[in-house]
Amino acid sequence: MRIVAVETSVISVPFEMGGPHAAFAGRPWTRMEILLVRVETEDGLVGWGEAFGHAAIAATKSALDGVVAPLVLGRDSSDIATLTRDVLHAVHLLGRNGPFVYAFSGIEIALWDIRGKRARQPLYRILGGRQPCADIAAYASLLRYDDPVLIARNAAAAAAKGYRYIKLHQVTREAVLVAKAACEAERPQIMLDVNCAWTVSEACRIADTLRTDGLFWLEEPVWPPEDCEGLAQTRRRGVATAAGENAAGLHAFVSLVEAGAIDIAQPSVTKIGGIGETLRVIEYCTGRGVRIAPHSPYFGPGFIATLHICAALPVAESLIEVLWVDMEANPFDPWVRMTGGRARVPQEPGLGCEPDPTVLKRYRQGEPTRHALSG
Repeated sequence: MRIVAVETSVISVPFEMGGPHAAFAGRPWTRMEILLVRVETEDGLVGWGEAFGHAAIAATKSALDGVVAPLVLGRDSSDIATLTRDVLHAVHLLGRNGPFVYAFSGIEIALWDIRGKRARQPLYRILGGRQPCADIAAYASLLRYDDPVLIARNAAAAAAKGYRYIKLHQVTREAVLVAKAACEAERPQIMLDVNCAWTVSEACRIADTLRTDGLFWLEEPVWPPEDCEGLAQTRRRGVATAAGENAAGLHAFVSLVEAGAIDIAQPSVTKIGGIGETLRVIEYCTGRGVRIAPHSPYFGPGFIATLHICAALPVAESLIEVLWVDMEANPFDPWVRMTGGRARVPQEPGLGCEPDPTVLKRYRQGEPTRHALSG
């Protein structure tokens, strides 16, 4: 069935965390924005997707509205692999990573939602999950805090909510020790994500200090993120290394694995080109003994799609990333809220959940942009 319309909109929702929050990337982050993609087919099915936004939301929406959405109109919604190849080939001179790939990711996720709805199966079944999956273990992904008191307070609060895995976005060993001390009774596993903050020499030096701290993983320790040899040098210091949210497709992961750079692969479904490319990365990495922990600090279809991917993994239970914020409302409640440190997996066809139109209308920024076949 042909794609007859693509609609894009930005949902902007305030969030709070109970107490002051520090600047992340140099500015107060007080609203969460979701770049939603709605795809319609000629037989009346509707699929929902999410394209990576955050600081790049304006560029991604421009890429969606100006280039990518028009490219998919009239195409066969069921042939996702061919459409992926054609669209990404058409925009490859504009970047093999970045807004144009993020834009297509949102459309691609929506097409998988449609595929599941047409088959009347939850997406994780379509992806190969053999057993019913009710929920997935989650880890609390904390923001970056300038005050150690906030590190301790939020780590302790996450542990008290039942999270047995907590990720920090700090850049010091001292932050790890503060979090561990704050959660001493619950003893959750602690991860450290420094968002590519260090040179290779800095990363190796700090990894040496972390070696005996029982860190579950050290994430993206090196700038730039594609420095596979620098990551490999850091990994050889003896701390499990995670990376991949900024990787440009399967071949970037091949480079990481062949360099011996990672223990944990982190494909991001809203950034890498969608579900199909994520599955290719998972197949390649699991076949070579690399664990999978998808990047997913999202609050819409990107998060729900990642839930289904984790539920379909052919290995032991994966972890899903949950950003440690409390949104005022969310059109995809209750599926984006955790219970006891676990995320429920929708069981209805496709993604298994439809957004609340009242919440969409209340928090939408401006009117949706609609692209449709004429006639």
